[in-house]
Amino acid sequence: MSDPLTEISNAIAATAGLGTAAYGLVDTSKFVRGGASNHGFGDIEKALKPFIGARSKAAPSAAWLTLQANWLNGKSKDEQKAAAKGLIRLKLVTDTAEDLAGKAGVSAAALKAAAEKTDSGQPLVQADLNVLGRFDAEVSTVIDACYERADQRYRNATKAWACAVSVVLAIVGMLALSTDTPTGSQIVKAILVGLLATPLAPIAKDLSSSLQAAVAALQTVRK
Repeated sequence: MSDPLTEISNAIAATAGLGTAAYGLVDTSKFVRGGASNHGFGDIEKALKPFIGARSKAAPSAAWLTLQANWLNGKSKDEQKAAAKGLIRLKLVTDTAEDLAGKAGVSAAALKAAAEKTDSGQPLVQADLNVLGRFDAEVSTVIDACYERADQRYRNATKAWACAVSVVLAIVGMLALSTDTPTGSQIVKAILVGLLATPLAPIAKDLSSSLQAAVAALQTVRK
């Protein structure tokens, strides 16, 4: 008779393997124009459009190409936020100061004066530093919020895609192993395994170890 613990551990490992395979297939979609990595960038584009300008699909600006490349390549959020903030500061010149001031909720006249001094290389006084500091603080708040939303949307989207792929793989595997026409209950079981595979994959090793430790503890207590 087989050991129930071994059977459970094998089932966990097999289900987790299915989830890992699904994640891998979703990850390969990045080969086609970024694939799943594109999820979430729309939140960044929507939030930063007032500061950087609209993104042209025909000829994207260098700023948008940089932000999108950083997002698709999976750079750390801190690096991406710093790059976005730096690009917005580059947009802060005399001609754009008043418009950007309205977007950030700071004094248009004060920000324009600071931008003019920066453009001409004049020394900044405390009032200029104060308005630039408030501008940076407002911009940082917008950037933090949009990148957090984008990251959450990306994670949720990839999990959903991986879940769908794992369900398909589970059904295909069940059909491949079945010698007879599968019953409704078998299809339902395959779907349930596919649904469990995605969330189980990252914690499968810890779950198996915990299960083994719990059984060992129970056996010790019984003895």
